[in-house]
Amino acid sequence: MSRKSLRRLTLALVLGLGLWQVGEGLWIPAKAWAAQQLIARAWDEAMATRGPVPPWPWADTTPMARLVVPALGVDQIVLAHATGRTLAFGPGHLDGSPPPGGAGLSVISGHRDTNFRFLADVVPGTSLRIQRADGAWVDYVVREIQVVDGRTARLPLIGNGPSLLALTTCYPFDALTPGGPLRLVALAEAVPTTGFIAPAAEAARNHANLSRHDRNW
Repeated sequence: MSRKSLRRLTLALVLGLGLWQVGEGLWIPAKAWAAQQLIARAWDEAMATRGPVPPWPWADTTPMARLVVPALGVDQIVLAHATGRTLAFGPGHLDGSPPPGGAGLSVISGHRDTNFRFLADVVPGTSLRIQRADGAWVDYVVREIQVVDGRTARLPLIGNGPSLLALTTCYPFDALTPGGPLRLVALAEAVPTTGFIAPAAEAARNHANLSRHDRNW
């Protein structure tokens, strides 16, 4: 077995033990760390092969896009299917909406206290970048931020037209009780691509490599 395969197997075992020992606090950081390593490696492999790569053998999701917010040093891998299980490991793409970086309104959700905590610092005018599954980059600018009631509000599933991106998370960020009805929505519009990645975001990505819903929302 190669060193690369052995390392990947070790990470998968750590993740598996973390899931098995989910009630043990000591395993939670180990599970999160192992998952991020495996997801990042799966994305790198997907970029090399131009095909979906599951982050671990029993995964029911695959990395499908990379989200970068240069001004905030955010660099995350977006996973397919915005289910509760997927969101435990990273932001997830809402089934039924177009793929990130494509035509129409693509919806990505994440937890307010982990992956999408950065949305508390996003304002209109914030620049975002999406790397699609084909490796191409699409630049966005946040145009609007809304707080809506998830019990009644619905995002339109637009499959054509301008490329739009909606980042959603639970709100407020400091809520003591999870699962409330409010959702924060940051709506971004595609703009001409600059072809430039902020050094801080790229450095964070390199460091990671080295140390490495339905319609109702």
